[in-house]
Parts: sequence; C-alpha cells; structure tokens
Amino acid sequence: MSNKKGFTLIELMIVVAIIGILAAIAIPNFVKFQAKGKQSEANSNLKAIFSAQKANYPQLQGYWSDIGAIGFSPERGNRYLYDLGPTAATVDVGAEGNCAQFVDRTLAAPVAMAGDCGITADIAKHGMQFDNATLQGQMLANSAPPLFTPEVPGNAALTMAGVNGAMCPNCDFAAVAISNVDNDQGADVWWVSSQTIDTPAIAGCPPAMTLALMNAFTSGSPAPIVDDVCYDGQ
Repeated sequence: MSNKKGFTLIELMIVVAIIGILAAIAIPNFVKFQAKGKQSEANSNLKAIFSAQKANYPQLQGYWSDIGAIGFSPERGNRYLYDLGPTAATVDVGAEGNCAQFVDRTLAAPVAMAGDCGITADIAKHGMQFDNATLQGQMLANSAPPLFTPEVPGNAALTMAGVNGAMCPNCDFAAVAISNVDNDQGADVWWVSSQTIDTPAIAGCPPAMTLALMNAFTSGSPAPIVDDVCYDGQ
C-alpha cells in the first residue's frame, strides 16, 4: 500500500500567495533599480560635455555648441538625447535656443556634420520610442531648472540649452539630456552648466538643492531636474 504524501490545496495556495507578495515587492524595486542605473549615462556624458567645454575654452575663446569643435562624441547605445543649444562660436544675449541639427543615430553608422549641436538617442538600438520628437514630447521633457545663477558677473541667467551672456569669452553655457528611463509618460531630464543650478523639492524625490540652502549644484555638476524614477505618481 502506497504511503506517499502530497501537498494539500491549501498549502499550495499559501505558497502561491507568498510568491505573489514577494513578486509584488521585488519587481517594482528591480525596475526602479534598473532605471537608476540608466541615469548614470546622463550623469557621465554631461560631465564629459562640461570637461570638453572647459578644455577647449582657451583655444576657442569661449563656449561652443558645435559638438565637433569641442570633441563630444559619446559611445553608441545612448538612451539620452543631448542638446547643447544653437551652434555658434560667439553668440550674444538672446541667441540661446534648442539645437536644430542633431547627429542622427537612427542609422547604424551615422555621419557627423559640421554644425551638429546635439546627439539623438540611439534609435537603431533602442527603438523609435527614443526618437527625438518622442522624447521632446514626453511630460516635463522641456523643464528647465528653477534658477540658474551666472558664474560670469553681469550675465543673464540661462533659460535653455545654449551659450548666453556677454560676447564670448565672457559667456556661460548650459546643456540638457532627455530620456525616458522607465517607459512611462514622463521624461528624465538632467542639466549641466557653467552656472550654478537650483532644483525644486518634489514629494518622494530628493529635497530642494538651492543657493539659499547652500547645497545648489555647482558649475559642472549634473543636476536631475525631472527625476523619472522618483517623480512617478507625483
């Protein structure tokens, strides 16, 4: 006579319930962990833009938005688009604005051109959801920092990517990185600038970073203006 024992239906239901609870806790945290890892790209590439601007400043007599002139060319596979503003060697006050000519990474082997002032996300690898227009159309994609503080005395605060201030070399610059790191309707937006950057306080996100609080993002420090990871649901 067989004396084998199996699991009862109640025991199996308990096990399934436990697995469901663990999955409900672990999966969202894993997705958020992945998204935070993707943000490191924006951080490192914006630092590279700042370093390139500073390294070429003496030779170019100011900041340039032409990525070829400053030697900015990140590796393929980028999820963020990078906008350095209008291409100009010595622009004046009011000439700032969105980049009009990006290096197009919809192709396997894009060709850089003179005057490129930005780089699209690598659509060839990540798909059309990372198309420039799609990313620019994401919720809060075009959010600028609440306050730039000019590093050059007498300069106006920047309001968008580009070069601003008195005629270079007495000028400031800003660049922006935009992506969607967790496939929702909200953008992930980072800025870097020669100016100091204030960031707002958002529920569930890091606290405000401002000059008044003495913790603002200093010149060259990438600032997360819209954090797609912590901002969800706010």
